[in-house]
Amino acid sequence: MEKCSKCKKNSVFQRAYSGEKLCSDHFKASIVEKTRKTISSYSMMKHGDTIAVAVSGGKDSLSLLGVLSKLTSRHREKIIVVTVDEGINEYRDEAVKLSSDMVSNLGLSQEIVSFESLFGFTLDEALDLRKDTKISSCSVCGILRRRAIDLAAKKVGADVVATGHNLDDFVQTYFINLTSGDMGRLEFLSPFFESQTDLPRRVKPFIEIYEEEIAFYAYLEDIPFQSIPCPYMNEGIRTEIRNFLNKLERNHPGIKYNTYGTALKILSSTHSSRKRRRCESCGHPSSSNICSSCRTIQMIQNNLSVN
Repeated sequence: MEKCSKCKKNSVFQRAYSGEKLCSDHFKASIVEKTRKTISSYSMMKHGDTIAVAVSGGKDSLSLLGVLSKLTSRHREKIIVVTVDEGINEYRDEAVKLSSDMVSNLGLSQEIVSFESLFGFTLDEALDLRKDTKISSCSVCGILRRRAIDLAAKKVGADVVATGHNLDDFVQTYFINLTSGDMGRLEFLSPFFESQTDLPRRVKPFIEIYEEEIAFYAYLEDIPFQSIPCPYMNEGIRTEIRNFLNKLERNHPGIKYNTYGTALKILSSTHSSRKRRRCESCGHPSSSNICSSCRTIQMIQNNLSVN
């Protein structure tokens, strides 16, 4: 059994990209410290902020809630959990319960909103009404979840919204946008996004941490997370891109992080010269005259009225 690089205990995890071997305690501490450094590097949060943590019930968001609870325990920041029930039959109930259980254990408050209450339809209904459109289930869900989280965060008076997006999420989404030709949406991938409206700023404290490390952190911390897979998860191109990137990482450790760094440089150079727009319908930040949320909601509501 190999020893931890920081102490004499047995190691439980090796970072292939750095060669670092860590015991359970030092691995967990490294995740908390990586998160703290990311928050500090991008000035994601300020003293006294009200932080809306978007918690879905998955490993990333529940782990983020746990880490932020530790990091803010000695400061004046206030955490409020926001959870979105998209309305996916036989899938979302487990996630909402898991998030609510952790919120209760940590002594926090929670705001639960649903697609049905906000938009007048569930995700299942929305996907049934796509008809001949080529938009994927993940695109519909992602677009509407972002809007739902913004509305919930604004309702609770949050200064900042923290989401559990990790390094893998960033690189996958970057490739998806590149292959789809949707360059306008790349701005919203940034670790820190300030809308320049009355919406809370958005931050991704886990953006520099690999997905497998967050999963292992959740395991070591005994955080129960959703076990039922989303029934729509393999409909889009993301699964293929995930598998492609994972194979590259196995053969070339660290390539995801290198891609992340390069992508940030590209985003920085392109966004400095682009004039930011606001949606003519809702006023939210948008890459076009009408934002994707308003277009999607209108399309589904139109189809609902026809049916």
